[in-house]
Amino acid sequence: MGEPYQWVKIAASLAELAFNEEGLLELEVNGKAVCMSKINDSLHACTAKCPHAGAKLAQGYVDALGNIVCPLHRYKFSAANGRNVSGEGYYLKTFPVRQTGDGIYIGM
Repeated sequence: MGEPYQWVKIAASLAELAFNEEGLLELEVNGKAVCMSKINDSLHACTAKCPHAGAKLAQGYVDALGNIVCPLHRYKFSAANGRNVSGEGYYLKTFPVRQTGDGIYIGM
């Protein structure tokens, strides 16, 4: 059985990724909008829009617990697993991120 993901190189190094001051970035990977977060030294990737009302998560912020907070209604999602942690019952599709010696990859 093969690898479950197609690994797409998004950058040669972390310095190439233009995270905003909140540690968030929206980019397109294989035609799909993806929100990346850099929380401490961890990279995470998820769908770019909030499942509640479609706001762009990269325009939100990361709270003190490492959750991505939607800019529209302040719904909170775990960057690690996409689960809604503020109680509304939504979730984000997440994508694995891999850093190797030759670059940063997202599994699609």
